[in-house]
Amino acid sequence: MARILLVEDDEIMRITLYDRLCGLGFTVDQEDNGKDALHRIKDSIYHLIISDIKMPGLDGLELLKQTRMLSPATDTILMTAYGSVEDAAQCLKNGATDYILKPFDMDDLTIRVNRILANQQIRAKCLSLEEGAKPTRIIGNSKVVTEMQDLLTRIAVSDSTVLITGESGTGKELTAAAIHYQSNHAKGPYIKVNCGAIPENLIESELFGHEKGAFTGATSRKAGRFEMADEGTLLLDEIGDLPLQMQVKFLRVLQEKEVERLGGTKAFKVNVRIICATAKDLLEEVKAGNFREDLFYRLQVIPVKVPALRERKEDIPELCDHFLKEFSLMRGMQLSLSAGAMNCLSNYNFPGNIRELRNIIERASVLTQSPIIDILELPCDLTGNAPQLTDETSSCNLAESVAVAEKNCILKALSQSGGNKTEAADLLGISRKNLWEKMKLHQLKL
Repeated sequence: MARILLVEDDEIMRITLYDRLCGLGFTVDQEDNGKDALHRIKDSIYHLIISDIKMPGLDGLELLKQTRMLSPATDTILMTAYGSVEDAAQCLKNGATDYILKPFDMDDLTIRVNRILANQQIRAKCLSLEEGAKPTRIIGNSKVVTEMQDLLTRIAVSDSTVLITGESGTGKELTAAAIHYQSNHAKGPYIKVNCGAIPENLIESELFGHEKGAFTGATSRKAGRFEMADEGTLLLDEIGDLPLQMQVKFLRVLQEKEVERLGGTKAFKVNVRIICATAKDLLEEVKAGNFREDLFYRLQVIPVKVPALRERKEDIPELCDHFLKEFSLMRGMQLSLSAGAMNCLSNYNFPGNIRELRNIIERASVLTQSPIIDILELPCDLTGNAPQLTDETSSCNLAESVAVAEKNCILKALSQSGGNKTEAADLLGISRKNLWEKMKLHQLKL
């Protein structure tokens, strides 16, 4: 429910507006001066501020300027009985969302308030527009996929925390999106965070937000991902990479449903559906001391295991058709697979799962000179037609042989990961920096 701060020094006017706004179902706080209103803004979150301009002490324009620094996402309607075109222009120039002259019709104010709050919902939806444009249907009719889809339908209507596990490339993000768009939070934002991609010194600010002056460079208040996802869903991908220090704070958010910004002194409630995903075995991470046991059991309220592609090979033809349609549009021709190519793909184990299959189809769609993709246009490690070592590479020199083998391993890992160097490094069991150095050594494209 939207929260509104009403600031008006005229008592009769303030009470009249307060009763009307409360009657519309809004949560309303009221103050009769700008100074006390500013204290409320520092301590609480408001979707909208409705303020008179002419007030003793801190006037409406100065309150507007302070609000813009403390809470840039908060909209403001300024009211005045002494209006002119110049005054209106000055208000809008300073960041006011709207400007209304007294006396005004209450229905007019109601329309303005509803329009501003509707625009806020649109802005929140825009944060997840890219995710909303992606398909949320799990492709496949195998038994394991059908059972998983039934499970997702049942759990979507609840607000319980979901832990999605599965190998890299199996479609954990798509599974999370399917839950969100079937849930009671579907009209709210869908916000994603990759816990492994955010530096440890920034992750608290990213998740919980920060107050002005919380650290060097914090020039204004910033909303965190929990706050952005209010009334919607927050996906915490790669939750196994969340630092231990942050795991404690995250556990508190799960238990209390409250968030406190970095540098803040007051917690505020958020209504967020939490979905977590990881390719790691969190129970093993708990045993290794890398993940809190209490957080693990708190997350695993509803566990969802996404099957590897090798466990649902009967879905490969349907997945191939889906990707072929996607790349047919890009290529401007109707692409299909020959019987031999389809048979080859159906019998491959896909260590890189669905992501690897998509990358193979994309590669073949680019290289083919015919609408029908033949088996010869598939990667050699699928067809078993890997080239034999030449005299140059079949040297008995150990260093040369090791170098050739290392280069081939790197190429295979890059192929399976679709060129994603972080995932390729994980497959090889080395760091991304080490992979970069080896690619440079073997003169591979960086």
